[in-house]
Amino acid sequence: MTTLCDRPRTALVVIDVQNGVVANGYQRDRVVANVAALVERARTRKVPVLWVQHSDEDLVEGSEAWGYVPELVRNQGEPLVHKRYGDSFEATDLEAHLAALGVGHLVIAGAQTDACIRSTLHGAIARGYDATLVADAHTTDDLSEYGAPPPEQVIAHTNLYWAFQRAPGREARVLDTAEVDFGAPSA
Repeated sequence: MTTLCDRPRTALVVIDVQNGVVANGYQRDRVVANVAALVERARTRKVPVLWVQHSDEDLVEGSEAWGYVPELVRNQGEPLVHKRYGDSFEATDLEAHLAALGVGHLVIAGAQTDACIRSTLHGAIARGYDATLVADAHTTDDLSEYGAPPPEQVIAHTNLYWAFQRAPGREARVLDTAEVDFGAPSA
């Protein structure tokens, strides 16, 4: 259904599941376990897995905080996209990787719900991709002391509104980890 021609494939995009990003994430261990299950299922089905890694003044490249959590290990050959902005497409090579792989549908998991996850979902739809948010495989910190809703409400709201997102010729969906079916293994 994507508006991108000749892009029949689906890819899993794992966003910013880094030590310094998810250390205080809501239900961190459950979310990381769900992301790990998605990665394993995608690999079994020969679905591309792309990893996105943020860096900034708090996530200095090469630092412990910047590194991916130990529960998630990128396989050699799986693209690693380095970013400095919320939208994983902005000033990165994500689009080039997706084009080379023939991907028109993204399954998105990771962190932070109210920042990089939302930005990337909207960036994907705006660029012509179908985008599925995995409802129980994204997290955020508790920023309620700054006036934000509690993290469980941020996550629930994001899942709710993304389920109703629409754009001509593109599809937005929300599925739980158990519902994500990458299809039969490709040859």
